[in-house]
Amino acid sequence: MSVEANAPTASEYIVHHLTHWQVDITGHAKPQVDIVDFSIFNLDSLFFSVLLGLVGCLLLWKAARHATAGVPGRFQAAVEILIEMVDTQAKSIVHNAKSRKMVAPLALTVFVWIFLLNAMDLLPLDLLPQLWNLILGADEHEAHHIFLRVVPTADLSITMGLSVSVLFICLFYNMKMKGLGGWAHELVSAPFGTSKNPVFFVILAVINIAEQLISFVAKTVSHGMRLFGNMYAGELVFMLIALLGGSWAFSFEPGSLMLLLLHVVAGWAWAVFHIIIILLQAFVFMMLTLVYIGQAHDAH
Repeated sequence: MSVEANAPTASEYIVHHLTHWQVDITGHAKPQVDIVDFSIFNLDSLFFSVLLGLVGCLLLWKAARHATAGVPGRFQAAVEILIEMVDTQAKSIVHNAKSRKMVAPLALTVFVWIFLLNAMDLLPLDLLPQLWNLILGADEHEAHHIFLRVVPTADLSITMGLSVSVLFICLFYNMKMKGLGGWAHELVSAPFGTSKNPVFFVILAVINIAEQLISFVAKTVSHGMRLFGNMYAGELVFMLIALLGGSWAFSFEPGSLMLLLLHVVAGWAWAVFHIIIILLQAFVFMMLTLVYIGQAHDAH
């Protein structure tokens, strides 16, 4: 009875796992905030993003350092296949060879980094939070007030930060390839053209600029929201599956063994399916990055 009394409800369990380890701009802990608050830092998302970024760089550096001209090992072969795939996609979308010297490595970095961020969803849901509690020496009561989310791409601020970074890169290539004057002329002329009549010229310029701005905003928002929505939904499904096992663990009743069986089977099946989602979302984000940068090279 004491175990059942101390057990969190399903909603409390989910809310706890959806709450970030956060601090405000002054450094004070502030775990409950609105979804948009620029004075708040999600320390868990930032920590795991930087950590996995370093891991990705280390893996690629290791592959390059130990590359051989003879028969490659499995790791080297896998990295070479990945690099060849990214390079092929970059050549088909970004036709400027000079730009590809930066764009292709950027696309590779995006794919590897986002894959690693997404892959955090495959870890047991309570593994890292429980380790975090042990590191902090939290007792049973304090553990309910310690938060840690380990999937950075299930955090809207991270995915939107990535998509805004892609937007800035696109703006850079717009100005680099077309010149500041050429890009400014494109803003007032594409896609509806211009008119020699001063009145219609102003009207069309306003419409063209509005269309271009809407296009930039729509691409950026959809770019970040697509990744966030898929990973957030996947994280919720893992939480629901974990609740099946938790319900059995807190009841210890023979009749609840079916919950344990469902927990194991559903967890295994969703993890296998989620591997496809993880790869697909990393690939889609990389491809959209290439497409948007490629469009920045096109003149209208």
